[in-house]
Amino acid sequence: MDWLQPAPGIGALVAGVDEAGRGPLAGPVVAAAVILDELQPIAGLGDSKVLTPRRRERLFDEIRAKALACCIAEATVEEIDRLNILQATMLAMQRAVAGLRLPPQQVLVDGNRVPDLPMAAHAIVQGDARVPSISAASILAKVHRDRLCAVLHARWPDYGFATHKGYPTPEHLNALRVHGACPEHRRSFAPVRLAIAQAGIQP
Repeated sequence: MDWLQPAPGIGALVAGVDEAGRGPLAGPVVAAAVILDELQPIAGLGDSKVLTPRRRERLFDEIRAKALACCIAEATVEEIDRLNILQATMLAMQRAVAGLRLPPQQVLVDGNRVPDLPMAAHAIVQGDARVPSISAASILAKVHRDRLCAVLHARWPDYGFATHKGYPTPEHLNALRVHGACPEHRRSFAPVRLAIAQAGIQP
């Protein structure tokens, strides 16, 4: 893979940032920020969505062990419903960057939008497949959120969170119609509101 290698300056710390969980109907949105160590390269980084769960888990541990700094942060369902999913995602990204033990001089964000940050920040479309630090952040965010979905499944097994991870699959939508929404469902999302209305249950 031909990685994009931005050059912010000799010795400058660069953090990659990505999120997981914008599309699901339930659970928090998760963001991660990672500053990689050039002296400890990590083989096999890539877009978290195309890696197998087992490989993501292995890379999750390796990234946490080798990165100069990393932080995983969330924005809650309440914040998503109050702010909207885009602003909640930006908030989670801000928290992830702020939580780094080393302050970066530059932040590279996957996608086409950047949060308001006190340092230079740049959006890179498909950055999770082009920039190693963004790829690492995407893996941390994805694995963390998948683990949260396992917790949600244990609490509310009727919805199947362990399988669909909160996404609007036919099985998930049918469970919403049958059982209504659990406390972790995003009531600002149209499929949740519709399913609640069809079930005749007050949100």
